[in-house]
Parts: sequence; structure tokens; C-alpha cells
Amino acid sequence: MTARLNYRKAAPQGIAALRGLQDYVENSGLEHTLLELVKTRASQLNGCAYCLDMHTKDARAAGESEQRLYALPAWRETPFFNARERAALAWAEAVTRIDPERIDDQLYATLGAHFNEKEIVDLTLAIVAINGWNRLAIPFRTPPGSYQPAQAAANA
Repeated sequence: MTARLNYRKAAPQGIAALRGLQDYVENSGLEHTLLELVKTRASQLNGCAYCLDMHTKDARAAGESEQRLYALPAWRETPFFNARERAALAWAEAVTRIDPERIDDQLYATLGAHFNEKEIVDLTLAIVAINGWNRLAIPFRTPPGSYQPAQAAANA
């Protein structure tokens, strides 16, 4: 796959704004492993190869198991995820798909049983951010494969 353009170079101020949201989310207090699961699941739903490559590598680097990553598309049918993670994954799917019927009162109540109000907003912002990154990487064909977690830490 050949990139259509480098969106970071084409619109650095816009990317800096999205990066600011990402920085907020990363420092919000939500568990890093939870955020990587949510980013990976949203990227699966959106079909973003670049972000899947990135976030599965980041998840593994943070200690996430291969078993859980492989089972993520079928998380409802596995015993591998705790109640908090299940609530977050259901929310990530509903917000990514943005079907009002999927964001019903029962889903919100389940989420509220595991997250306080600030955490709900922070989780939603994390989903907004990964969907934004997906919507940049997919149409501009950002090639997957070269991202390395250690490289990202060194560039931060």
C-alpha cells in the first residue's frame, strides 16, 4: 500500500490538536491496557490496518496477552475480559458505530456501574480520538507495519 499523502505534514496544526486530545486521554487515569483494548476494537470495526498494527503492538508491549488480542473480535463469547473491560468494549462498539439504538439506557447503566462520570467522558474521548485517527489513516492509506512501541516512546 502506498500512502496518498502525509497528513501530519499537510496539516500539522490539525494533527497537533488531535494529538492534544490523545495526550489528554493517555493521562486521564484510565488504565493503559483498557485504552489499548478499546483502540484496537474500534480499529477492528473501522478496518484500520495502520492503527491495528500500532495498538496491538502497544498492547503487547504493555503486557497484553496474545489470547485476549486474538479473541477481541469475539469478546462477548469469551471469559477473558472482566466486567469493566466488557462495559468499555460495548461502549466502544456503540460509540464507534454511532447507532442511537445501540446506545440505550441499559448499556449506559452497565457502563455507569463500572466507570464514574469523568471516566465515562474520558473513555468516550478515547473512542473519539481513535476513530479520528482511523479516519485519517484509512483514506490516506497510511501503510501498516513500520510502527514500533519503543520508537514511539523515544519520540515522545
